[in-house]
Amino acid sequence: MSRIGKQPVVLPSGVTAAISKDNVLTVKGPKGELKQEIDRDITVEVKDNAVNFTRPTDQIRHRAMHGLYRALVANLVKGVTEGFKRNLELVGVGYKASNQGNLLDLSLGYSHNIIFEVPKELKVATSQEKGENPKIMLEGIDKQLIGQVAAKLRSLRKPEPYKGKGVKYAGEVIRRKAGKAAGK
Repeated sequence: MSRIGKQPVVLPSGVTAAISKDNVLTVKGPKGELKQEIDRDITVEVKDNAVNFTRPTDQIRHRAMHGLYRALVANLVKGVTEGFKRNLELVGVGYKASNQGNLLDLSLGYSHNIIFEVPKELKVATSQEKGENPKIMLEGIDKQLIGQVAAKLRSLRKPEPYKGKGVKYAGEVIRRKAGKAAGK
């Protein structure tokens, strides 16, 4: 039995979950509503303010799906109650970030600025304080969407290992290289 899959997902007060006939689980909470399609082999039942998952056999595929869908639904519940945040830092001379609504204007050392449109489901904020690196804050209820947008922003200029310049996650440690050794 999957250790993750057999644990029920407890629904806090103010959160409701419903499963439809086509195996789509809908979770509603104070911050919004999220849906997750569940594999037809995994059985989902909602009772006593908890969501339980069961699998039909011990096949590798069923064991993998069991824990996966339990974790995805736990993320849905956390998203509609607390929400998720992801912070990014721009490290480099002249690197800047500003936003107007959900349009992000990034200056990352290229010959042109990059205009990035953040999905409307997410809130974006930028800050630039003297003596600190510019920061981008992403906030929303969908963990997968936040991770995808943050990864896309990071891919615009990945941190390089010599000086550490680029877009990195807040708290990320960049493995540094020594560079060229000086002459004889």
